Formats: sequence, C-alpha cells, structure tokens
Amino acid sequence: MELFGRIERKALDTAVLVHVDFDDEANREDLNEFHELVDSAGAQIVALITTKRSSPDAKFFVGSGKAQEIADAVKLYEADVVIVNHALSPGQERNLERLVQCRVIDRVGLILDIFAQRARSHEGKLQVELAQLRHMSTRLVRGWTHLERQKGGIGLRGPGETQLETDRRLLQDRIKQLLKRIDKVRQQRALGRRSRKKSDVPTVTIVGYTNAGKSTLFNQLTTAEVYAEDRLFATLDATLRSIHLPGAGKVILADTVGFIRHIPHDLVAAFRSTLEETSEANLLIHLVDANDPLREEKIIEVQKVIAEVGAQEVPQLLVFNKIDQLDPAVDPKIDCDEHGVPQRVWVSAKLNLGMELLQDALASFFKGQFVKVRVGLPAASGQQRAKLYQLGKVDRETCDDQGQIYINMTLTQQQWQQVQLWPDLLCLERA
Repeated sequence: MELFGRIERKALDTAVLVHVDFDDEANREDLNEFHELVDSAGAQIVALITTKRSSPDAKFFVGSGKAQEIADAVKLYEADVVIVNHALSPGQERNLERLVQCRVIDRVGLILDIFAQRARSHEGKLQVELAQLRHMSTRLVRGWTHLERQKGGIGLRGPGETQLETDRRLLQDRIKQLLKRIDKVRQQRALGRRSRKKSDVPTVTIVGYTNAGKSTLFNQLTTAEVYAEDRLFATLDATLRSIHLPGAGKVILADTVGFIRHIPHDLVAAFRSTLEETSEANLLIHLVDANDPLREEKIIEVQKVIAEVGAQEVPQLLVFNKIDQLDPAVDPKIDCDEHGVPQRVWVSAKLNLGMELLQDALASFFKGQFVKVRVGLPAASGQQRAKLYQLGKVDRETCDDQGQIYINMTLTQQQWQQVQLWPDLLCLERA
C-alpha cells in the first residue's frame, strides 16, 4: 500500500511554488488562486516560498538571496519544477533555471499548460498551440540540456514537447500555418454568425471569471452535457445551443472560455475567433461567484477583458451564482432599476435555483426588441433589395404589375432606424 502511494505521488510533477507580495497593486497576484491553478495543472506542491518586494529584481525576479533559497528547496525535495506566480522575462527565467537546475515556468506558462490539457476541440487545440508557440518564441535562446532526460510534465505538454529543439525559422513557419488554419475557422464562425443574423435569432453569451459556474449554468439552461468541474478552466471550447425563452422565442446561448486576472495576451490573441462570439452577441450574461470574497475585483477584471475584445458596448446582465454558499443564505431574486429593467439575478446553477427567474429576465430584454416592417422598392433597386436581405430576416416578398418590390421583414430597432434614412423608398411602414 505504501509502495503504491509512492508510485502515485511520483507520477505527479513535484513543484516548488514562488509567490511575491508586491506593494504595487498592478503586480500583485492572489495566492489562493495560484494554488488553484497549480492544482488544475496536476502538480504536487512540496514547498511554498514567499517574499515581499517593492519591485521585481532584474536578474532573478526575487533577489539573489531568495533565489538561493529556492535552489536549496529544489535540492532538498528533489523537485521537478519551480512555478512562479508572476510573469517572468526570458532572461529572468533563464537565470533562475541555471541556478536551481530544473525547469522554471511562470504564471503565463502555467496557464498555457492548463489550456493544453483542457483543449478538446480541433479549434481549441489550434488556438492553444498558437499561444504556446508565441510564448516559446521569446524563450528559444536558452540551454535545454537539463531537460533531455525529462518526460512530459507541466510546461512541456502539447507543442512544448515537440518544439523544444526547433529553431526559430521552423517555429515561425508553424505559427504561420496555425494562423491560416485558425483564419479558416474564424471565417466559418463568421458565416455562422451571419446565418443566425439573417434568421433573426439573437445570441446570448455567458462570460465571467474562471470557475464562476458558466458551464453548469449553460447545462441548466440548455439541458446540454458540457463538461463542468469545480476547478479553474475546466472547459475551454465555446459551445452554442438554442433555447426557447417564454414570450421572447428562440435565442442562441453561447458558453465561452473563462477569464482570469492578468490573462496572457497571447491567449487573448489566440482565442480571438472564439471571443468574437462575445463582441457579436446581443446580450452578455456576466456570471459572478456570489460567494467569492474578491468578487468585486474579479468583476473589474472581466470588464477589462470584455473591453479588450471589443464587447464593451454589448448590454450586460449581472448574474450572481452559488447563492446556496452564502452566509446568510439568499433566495433567488431579480434586482431591477427604477424603470423595472432587470439588472441583477441571484441564482444557484448547481442546485437549479432561480433558473425561471433568469429566463424571465432574459425574455424581458428581448421582448419588443424587434419590429415587423413593410418596405417598398422600385423595380431597378436591386442593390437596395440585396442590402435588405443582408440586413434582417425577410418574411415575404411580392411585386406588383409594374415590377415594384414589396418586402415584409423583421428588423431590430436599430436596423429599423437605419432603413428609415434610405432614399427612394416607395413605402416604409410597420407591418
């Protein structure tokens, strides 16, 4: 029994964690979140080394004395990897590796490794590989001789394992190939969005900090079976399902990758085709862990990423999840503004509490958002007719004896206002 226990522990990477408490809020990271990330990566923690600094050290990030303490811990526990809860420069990472004589990965590399484990779809794997190669491209100029006897582990999964001995030219060629393939996926997504737009089916996208419960909420609303687990970045692949909202009709619900504080820019760039579902949505469900003591800070972090992908103008509905974990407990409810418009909904996706209230809040947003109109065009206005077909859902088209065209269609309020400015229309009226 003891022997099995030893073998089981040895199968995991043993890791020495390094956390720096900075005075500057911009450089500060959460230690509890760091532990969750390491757990999600599948490492066995053997030591935690913390220190306090006003600014990073140029050579080792942590200072020479603390760097030697890390090296001593690696030797004492025979650790496989040192994981630093901050972004390191290539030089700092290289200097630490030379001193501690084992792999050193920073927060960015840790998140990339988790993404490499979680990606399931073809698109997700392409996006993760692109992000890893971009991150690796700045770290090629270093010795890998101490890794020759190592098998795959944290920071070495996926393309990290196959590209270690690849020179910069081959790496850049691979990045170009990935960009072309992802661009094809991007075009397919754009085609799907245009098709949904033509059919006049609005889209609701769930966004939020990682582990807020997005996939669980998605499963409750759609009766889908998307993988959900109580850990960071349990799912990466965007999933779309159609649902029916009472009084509002059919909508498309999209589940997206979770956000995190100081999310690597390579990841934002690589997942841009997925995150475009966010910017093109009619409404965002901003899901928040109601029981998280840092929920206000995490709301701000999610807003930053939403702005980064160009979705800051999309209307949002705040949904506070996990109300069953609050003390004292909170019943499911809807908070409305002075005009009766829902602003916040309190639910528990895991226990299926408040789902009907959430559906009512979503339906109230879409009720009255669309108008039925009748547009008349001269026979020679083929270009304007084509624009109408691109703009909204055409319900019916007829023509009279003079060849003049009459189109009955469904438009959003914004599109209705846009069409009213078109010249040379024979008629324009609500149907």
